[in-house]
Amino acid sequence: MPPLQITKLCLKTSANFLYRVLHTSGGMACSRYEYVKTYEKDDSILPNVWIVIRLDGKGFHKFSKIHNFEKPNDTNALSLKNTAAVTVMEEFRDIILAYGQSDEYSFVFRKETNVFNRRAAKLLSYVTSLFTSSYVLNWSYWMENKTLKYPPCFDGRIILYPSDQNLRDYLSWRQADVHINNLYNTAFWNLVLKSGLSHQEAEAELRGTFSADKNELLFTKFGINYNNIPKIFRKGTTLLRKRVKLMEKYGDDIYRTLIVPLHDDMICDKFWKEHSELLGKYKPGEYTCTTDLSRLLIKQMENLNIGDKNEQSFDSNS
Repeated sequence: MPPLQITKLCLKTSANFLYRVLHTSGGMACSRYEYVKTYEKDDSILPNVWIVIRLDGKGFHKFSKIHNFEKPNDTNALSLKNTAAVTVMEEFRDIILAYGQSDEYSFVFRKETNVFNRRAAKLLSYVTSLFTSSYVLNWSYWMENKTLKYPPCFDGRIILYPSDQNLRDYLSWRQADVHINNLYNTAFWNLVLKSGLSHQEAEAELRGTFSADKNELLFTKFGINYNNIPKIFRKGTTLLRKRVKLMEKYGDDIYRTLIVPLHDDMICDKFWKEHSELLGKYKPGEYTCTTDLSRLLIKQMENLNIGDKNEQSFDSNS
């Protein structure tokens, strides 16, 4: 081969090699296969709307039966679910409120959040998977001697609300659902467990009854005043991020940023006035712990250095 052709061939080979190096150093993104990215759907969420992610347990009627949950309400099972929700709120500081009841949990993101560039699939998959994995991880802490026999599953959906009133109405709807379902379940399981009725007989006994009828049944047959049942069963659990002032047991005026569980009525205006930061310029409000800490707060405190009196707060990787 003549010297000139050899020189041209060497130059061409060197150029091809350099091109391959430059165009493959970043991985597949710069390859000829990059066109497949055009098939990805743009799922960016509208700006300036409340983002609510609601998770629901899949097949939890069967799950609770197999794992022998206490009826009509299992306090430890509810605490386990609340712990999983706390894990999600610790990860996402843009969640201003979470609300849980039965086998569901709703997470409310600030209107201004830009987490994952507001990509719906990223938000939904991250929250759902983190909640589920935390539920499994903390099972033994709350369920003690009960063995987890198969993995729980939660599905999720995203709902967008343009106004503050829309958001309040959504949360009021979910809390009203607690009252309806828990009143029925309390009456049903008392008929089954204390009166010895079969499931079919208990259903027949309650068919066509109103709230007043169920209240009367509980009081006359079982001596139960429904209003005296723990609020966690009647109101569900609202989780808020607060600067918690710890009293004498842990030292003088120590503040910690914690996720505080409340069992208050969100339907009335009083709740929103007491926690005005939720719909205003968001900044965690203050909360004074005047009684013994709940196990849910204690579990959070275990992750903090109590001896350090400098204010601490949970960081978010989002």
